[in-house]
Amino acid sequence: MAEKIAVAMSGGVDSTVCAALLRESHEVHGFFMDLGLPESQAQIAGVRRIADQLGIPLEIVDLAEVFQHEVIDYFCRSYGAGITPNPCVICNPRIKCGKLFDTVRALGITKMATGHYARLRSGAGGMRLLRGADRGKDQSYFLCGLNQEQLRGLVFPLGEYTKDEVYRLAGSLGFAHRHDTESQDICFLKTGEIGDFLKNRTDCQKGDIVTVNGEKIGRHQGIFHFTVGQRRGLGVCDRTPYYVTGLCAEKNQVIVGKEADLWRHELLVRTINWLSGSAPRLPLWVRVKMRYRHRAAAAELSRAGDLFRIVFAEPQRAITPGQFAVFYDNDEVVGGGEIVNRA
Repeated sequence: MAEKIAVAMSGGVDSTVCAALLRESHEVHGFFMDLGLPESQAQIAGVRRIADQLGIPLEIVDLAEVFQHEVIDYFCRSYGAGITPNPCVICNPRIKCGKLFDTVRALGITKMATGHYARLRSGAGGMRLLRGADRGKDQSYFLCGLNQEQLRGLVFPLGEYTKDEVYRLAGSLGFAHRHDTESQDICFLKTGEIGDFLKNRTDCQKGDIVTVNGEKIGRHQGIFHFTVGQRRGLGVCDRTPYYVTGLCAEKNQVIVGKEADLWRHELLVRTINWLSGSAPRLPLWVRVKMRYRHRAAAAELSRAGDLFRIVFAEPQRAITPGQFAVFYDNDEVVGGGEIVNRA
């Protein structure tokens, strides 16, 4: 009898092809996370059609309450505190590979596959998480919060594929996923407008826009409209552009400066999740991604009291508190932690 495996299904091309590939060698069971979003019922109907076409059972798992608490509340709280959160980094270990995987295991299924573009390798020290073969779609950054127990039970069937190959596979299997219908980065932002989502969920008091030297040059409609590196929407003019260089929740200020003010050599990080389960000897040279689309840069990682300090070989632009610094050794994800300031 074929081994049972769960597939986290969303209705998108990645999870659909993931389930189709595994169906050739496993007894596949689909699982959909109902996150209580406005479009959830339409998504469920779409996933049911896909499951029926594949000939696999589908389980709907109600995770709306825990998703609200763990992800949406965190998202709103972070913007209110003047930092820029990364909900996908939080959701993967706590919801998709956390609560959903707990439900899967409670049903006696020990393996779960997702459509992430990442790869896993087994080694002497446990499971190793590697970048996906398609560097343009690699999603290992978003998985930096996983632990060894989770990694041992996960399968990433798309890790060796490119996105174009996945679309071709979908077409050959009779699925008409279009390139312009992929899910967006933040699943609960229907329109993609963060400000619209937050204005009724956070304190949207107006405040001052000040320069790095403390000079008041404008007013803002709420600090949650801004993030480090932002140029548009400031409403202040000068001979050369102003950019957001920082946010001060205590004073309700948006701090702006020039392009040169965006570049820093150092940052600090909170407690790091080491994917191996134990910390390596520090200091350690690694390559660091500060954002999903950031090109990994060489840096030295060391202790700084209760925090960790990253010193880059070359200055980096728009270091953003709330985002995650993820550390790589060649293709392997070593660990990651939340950026707390720009040192």
